Amino acid sequence: MTRTARAFTNIALIKYWGKKNKQWKLPYTNSLSLTLDRFYTDTKLTIIDSDKDIVSLNHKILNDQENKRILNYLDTVRKLYSFEDHFQVDTVNHVPTSAGFASSASGFAALAGAINETKQLNLNRQELSILARNGSGSASRSIYGGFVEWIAGDSNETSFAKPIDETPKIDLVLLSVVINQQSKKISSTNGMENSVKTSPFYPNWVTLVASELQEIKQAIAKKDLQKIGEIAEHNAMSMHALTLSANPSFTYFAPETIRIIQIVKELRQKGIFAYATIDAGPNVKIICTKESLEKVQTYIEQQLSNVNTVIANIGSGIQYV
Repeated sequence: MTRTARAFTNIALIKYWGKKNKQWKLPYTNSLSLTLDRFYTDTKLTIIDSDKDIVSLNHKILNDQENKRILNYLDTVRKLYSFEDHFQVDTVNHVPTSAGFASSASGFAALAGAINETKQLNLNRQELSILARNGSGSASRSIYGGFVEWIAGDSNETSFAKPIDETPKIDLVLLSVVINQQSKKISSTNGMENSVKTSPFYPNWVTLVASELQEIKQAIAKKDLQKIGEIAEHNAMSMHALTLSANPSFTYFAPETIRIIQIVKELRQKGIFAYATIDAGPNVKIICTKESLEKVQTYIEQQLSNVNTVIANIGSGIQYV
């Protein structure tokens, strides 16, 4: 049996940064994201008569070292759901891989969906979110569209995402500024671990997230675009402050990242709606309105000739194709 699932990336407006349980990928804090329609992963899964899984990414078969994370995940799923089948996994990523564009979120959400369909597990979306989280924490949120909250929980059964508003009638558009599509030198997993262990500000981060999460949910309910932008930008800068205050310190920023943050502030001084958010990578996502989008895009392209911009709208949850 063969089934194909499509999952879209999400951008965390309230970030997830730090695991309290590595085995189940349980975060220290809740987080909140927006699913996007521009970047996505298609994963086709086929049950094969073999004692070994075969994994291909973008039409290239991976060796055991390259696909170690996926193989470990499939072993975990077999134990969780008590079956012994092995699979051929064919994944096509329409996302820059490991560059701060949530490729693991869409990737593991699509893989979880394909497993659910191929094995006919009949999981509801909460259970599917749990299954996706076992591959990548942020994948738990890509099961749903629109605004999504990931509940941290304290066990495999209690940590899952839930929708806040899957089809929000809100004037938000995201402009992704692609500085670098190369894989980052420090993985999100290692970056989180270093920040949790060594940043003196990590306890403050946990407190900040709890406060800003409530504020942004209220802003979403009121469709207060400015408040959403302000909170998202501050939360992103606070997360990256953890990397700078870790020991040894590190950053995902490139020189162009800093310049784009400055440009966003210049735009606001001109009365143009623009707020920045950045995941674990150099690439910047700018929260715009439909009215401000063209002005923001034009200004950035005038200021920086060596970047690409990609427009993304609010996306939907997992699909089967």
